[in-house]
Amino acid sequence: MSDANAGVAPADDLLESAPETAYLWGHVAGGGQIERAQFTVSTGDETCANRLAVIAGGGDIDRRETAREYAHNTAVTRVKDEYRVTVDGDVVRSASAAFGLPVGDDAGGYRFDVFEDRRKQLLRGLLESCGTVCFKSSSGTVGISFVHDDRALLETVDRLLDACPVNAPTGEIGETSSGGYWFGVDDDAAAGFGEWVYEGSDETNLFAPTRRRKLVRSLEEAENA
Repeated sequence: MSDANAGVAPADDLLESAPETAYLWGHVAGGGQIERAQFTVSTGDETCANRLAVIAGGGDIDRRETAREYAHNTAVTRVKDEYRVTVDGDVVRSASAAFGLPVGDDAGGYRFDVFEDRRKQLLRGLLESCGTVCFKSSSGTVGISFVHDDRALLETVDRLLDACPVNAPTGEIGETSSGGYWFGVDDDAAAGFGEWVYEGSDETNLFAPTRRRKLVRSLEEAENA
């Protein structure tokens, strides 16, 4: 994989608060698997994979095809490309402790206070890694929800949304048919939150192009509904 089009630079310190570190650890928390000195982040966007690897200071990227069940209907599956970014080093162990990330079978506490001034980038990483965006044709609105196997992570995301500067009320956390958990941003507020969370992303390149395009399309459909 080439990082020529990543458009980002390595983070100065992965344990310090910065837009790129908030975005990276949002992805790790929402879509990663963490061991003692290694994390693997999965994304369906090749450019995003390259960007995450560059921010982390390097990493192996493995492309594969995966078949996944839809979170709300396990009878339906979809096959797509998946890019797995694996990063090794002592900084992973240090970050796991500093941010309360789950390691192996050990539960996490998710301490993201250091990113209080980078909440937008943290939530963007979380949205891209464990969030869903769609256009709801039945109501003519944008739908945004978060889905994850760890209820504690979704409770953390809910608190982050409650503290963000735009109005983003949410529903109750419920169980999915696959045994995980999910909650949604209220339809009336989803479009405003989506616009805010990607605001300024062109200036930093901290976004997954395919995920941002899907949001833009959903916003356009809602405007024309």
